[in-house]
Amino acid sequence: MIFSAQAKEMKVGVALSNFDLNFISILRTQMDKELKQQRLDGQFVDAKGDVALQAQQVDDFINQGVDAIILNPVDTQGVAPMIKAAESANIPLVFVNRKPEVKLPENMAYVGSDSALGGKMEMEALAKMMNYKGNVAIIMGALSTEEARERTRAVEAVIKEHKDMKVIEKQTAKWQRNEAVDVVSNWLLNATPIDAIAANNDEMAIGAILALGQSQKKNILIAGIDGTPDGLKFVQNGKMALSIFQDAKGQATGAVKVTRALLDKKKVETYTWIPYQVITSENYKNFLTSNN
Repeated sequence: MIFSAQAKEMKVGVALSNFDLNFISILRTQMDKELKQQRLDGQFVDAKGDVALQAQQVDDFINQGVDAIILNPVDTQGVAPMIKAAESANIPLVFVNRKPEVKLPENMAYVGSDSALGGKMEMEALAKMMNYKGNVAIIMGALSTEEARERTRAVEAVIKEHKDMKVIEKQTAKWQRNEAVDVVSNWLLNATPIDAIAANNDEMAIGAILALGQSQKKNILIAGIDGTPDGLKFVQNGKMALSIFQDAKGQATGAVKVTRALLDKKKVETYTWIPYQVITSENYKNFLTSNN
């Protein structure tokens, strides 16, 4: 009888969009630490950017009888079947980092940052550095995510506020550094008159910097979002004008804590917002250990 009174270790299935993405990799490491801290048995799976595979992985978790699921969705508009499956099985579902574009039912929550605010902060800081005039090119993330669409929309809205600024180019590089190298190289080959590049994340901003380096092009301001260790190095050496710190640790820890609260049948806020901060050459040292 004594043994049966002890709670079994609860299993949490963690379905991530793509292990290869730098920020997701940081998120995964932090989540793993926090799951152990909360004495939860975490199992991680990689959707490799494939929404159908991710839906299957969520079904597999449900069939395995996990106690809760944490989901970083590939496609923020394609989550309804996963929500329905978890709801039918009465399994708590917590979204992290990418906000689902549907209303969340009971027993479900989102932990992350406000995508539009990140884009707004990025472009406001960049516009100030540009003295509110010039041509801006935007490198977008994967268009299946609200992150990419909302950040881009917010960047465009800030540019519209200034009569001497305009969007000159806009293209997706799917969050990837190497794709951004190709996108920016093409812009430079076409002699597009670019004064600044606003990238939806640091990896694509770094790709832009590498493309500029190959073409020996200078005097183009580059901005990113995430504040990854790699991004900070480029802010430190002056090649990236700024980044917006997205708190992977805060998102990962928050998602696991909300999951633990749902497992303990506690009431939680449907949305937990993790704040952003602007990183520049003046304050980058404050962030050196933040996303490690």
